[in-house]
Formats: sequence, structure tokens, C-alpha cells
Amino acid sequence: MLTIHGVPISVNTRKVILTAIEKGIPYHNEPVIPFNPPAGWDELSPTGKIPVVTLADDVALRDSSVICAYLDKIHPKPPLYPTEAKAFAAALWLEEYADGTVFREVIHGLFFQKVIRPKLFQQTTDEKVVTTILETALPKCFSYLERSIGGDFLVENRFGIADIAVISNLINFHYLGYTIDGKQWPRLQHYFEAMLQRPSIRTALGNEMKVAASMGLDTTFAKKADLAFA
Repeated sequence: MLTIHGVPISVNTRKVILTAIEKGIPYHNEPVIPFNPPAGWDELSPTGKIPVVTLADDVALRDSSVICAYLDKIHPKPPLYPTEAKAFAAALWLEEYADGTVFREVIHGLFFQKVIRPKLFQQTTDEKVVTTILETALPKCFSYLERSIGGDFLVENRFGIADIAVISNLINFHYLGYTIDGKQWPRLQHYFEAMLQRPSIRTALGNEMKVAASMGLDTTFAKKADLAFA
């Protein structure tokens, strides 16, 4: 069985959890918070980041993209990465864009200011930083995602790693009490609402809802999606 080390409301931990659920891989979640890690964490995670996956044969995997690619390789069905070269590149690009740009420039900053600073560090939210993100980085990222949506899924018209990476970021955006402006980004709003009906996503959300509630996160989006556990 996999052990996934990382708090489940983490964007990157959720990527790995969704991958495991999609593939039917049994897993145990060890909810590590990187700001208050357990003893020996620096050896398990040299970067200090989550998630880390440990396997029964003492193998440790780091970085969500590495972990998801590994799981797709050892459990190839259903495939989450395309085999055709151009589609494969498109999926990798959107995964990287979600991880490196949407997360780093939008979600991470908002989550740090709205949740981590006040709840873990007992510090005041810097509203100027929040406003800057909402007015500059967010419109650019969401507009690109809007243009990238051409159907029900992002690549090859089937659910894959690009969808997992993007939806995981959008979930945390909604946890902060924000919503996607349907007038400005109608395809992105519809995409998010449709993704919430996918069984793996509903399962992952159900499993993380207690943690979300304990941190005072906004679960309104889950209630609107008729997720009974919200």
C-alpha cells in the first residue's frame, strides 16, 4: 500500500490522491503539514515540501509530478498520460502550468495570506498582496485556462493528468471563498462544476472535508455541487 505524506487539502498532495483513486490503488494518507513536520522529515523530503510517497519496498518518491508519472507507469490502466507525442507534450505542459504558474503565482499566495498566516503563524493577512494577486496574476492565469478548454477535458477529450493538476488548484481557490467569474471565464466555470461530479474528485473531497472544516475553509462550492458530506 502507498503511504501519501502530506495534508490532503494541499494542491499537490491532492494530485497524487486523485491519481491513486483513479487507478484504484490502495493508499494511506499521513497528513503532514510542512510548516510543522514530524521528526526525520528533512531526510524523507530533502526540499521540505509535500507530498512524499513511501512504498512497502522502502522506495520513497518526491514531487507530485514525479509521483503521478511513476504511478501511471506501474499502474498503466486507466492511463492518465497520453501516448501520442503532441498530446503527451500538451498534457505535460498543462500540468506544469498548473503546478508552476497557477499554483505558485495565484493559489499558493492567496492560501498563504488567507489561511497560513492567520491560522498557523497568528499573523495578519497582507490585503495588498491579496489584491495584487487577484487583479494581476489571477486574470492572466484564468484567461489562459479558459482558452485551453476545448471540450469536457483538457487533452485528448479524456480525463488525465492535466485535469487533475488544474482541478486541484481550482478546488483550493474555492476553499478560500472565491468563485470563478462565469461572465469572464464561462468555460472555466462550467469545467470546474462538471469536474466536481467526477467520482474520484467527489471521493477525494469527501475524504478531506474534515480537514477543510477544521481549518475553517469555505465548503460552499461542495454544498452547491450536492456533495452531501459538505
